Amino acid sequence: MPFVPLNPIPLKDRVSLVFLQYGQLDVIDGAFVLVDQNGVRTHIPIGSVACLMLEPGTRVSHAAVKLAATVGTLLVWVGEAGVRLYAAGQPGGARCDRLLYQAKLALDEDLRLKVVRKMFELRFGEPPPSRRSVEQLRGIEGARVRQTYKLLAQRYGVDWRGRSYDPNDWAKGDLVNQCISAATSCLYGITEAAVLAAGYAPAIGFVHSGKPLSFVYDIADIIKFDTIVPKAFEIAARKPTQPDREVRLACRDSFRSDKTLASLIPLIEEILAAGGIEPPEAPADAQPPAIPEPAPQGDAGHRGHR
Repeated sequence: MPFVPLNPIPLKDRVSLVFLQYGQLDVIDGAFVLVDQNGVRTHIPIGSVACLMLEPGTRVSHAAVKLAATVGTLLVWVGEAGVRLYAAGQPGGARCDRLLYQAKLALDEDLRLKVVRKMFELRFGEPPPSRRSVEQLRGIEGARVRQTYKLLAQRYGVDWRGRSYDPNDWAKGDLVNQCISAATSCLYGITEAAVLAAGYAPAIGFVHSGKPLSFVYDIADIIKFDTIVPKAFEIAARKPTQPDREVRLACRDSFRSDKTLASLIPLIEEILAAGGIEPPEAPADAQPPAIPEPAPQGDAGHRGHR
């Protein structure tokens, strides 16, 4: 039988994310599987998942990492309940022109302000006040966010004492903060997968800065109050015994019903286009690849494979 190369499928055609724990991820008989301590195999459709969240108790073989990278699935190593991120694989982000485009927008203060203003408009459904700096817009945003949390708490009858959590100990937070942290963790996972699949850098942010996922936080903040944060309050109001599990299932269903994966990359492009510039062309004297890369079969940031 001739060799058929594996290639990524577009993010919009995938399911959002899968959480895994307590097992060995490996490739057995050509299939991506989680093997538990009793030797029971659970097959994972790796090519049709945007992001695998690996919790404590998981181990990953070289073959499993290679296959995940080949099909463009992001691996994220997280803490209990998916709240703390330790490391992430990088199956995308392979477009130099897009990385330079993003960097130019972030480094030029006028262009950066245009992008931030677009983020504000998309987040709150109205243009931001004119003649405001990024710092001033952040202050307005912060006040609105705090008010939104209070309104959600009133709507769902939840005791709200502010956004407070310990990233080193998820259980220290009160119930509603645990639910919010679990929900935002799910959103950050698929948002990072989208940023990489689109060919951009998670670390180059416009509102957030200085963190490995600054741009991920920028994008996730635009949509989180439309879907997952209200769902977190709704679940907290029920006082479940396993809040993290209920939140994950609710997020998965919300991502599917709202077609979140299909909307993330267009959202990213719309935000960056607000800067009013085009991605740069390669310099005329640049050295082309000695062996041309095949065109990616998935999204723009996915690597092509022979």
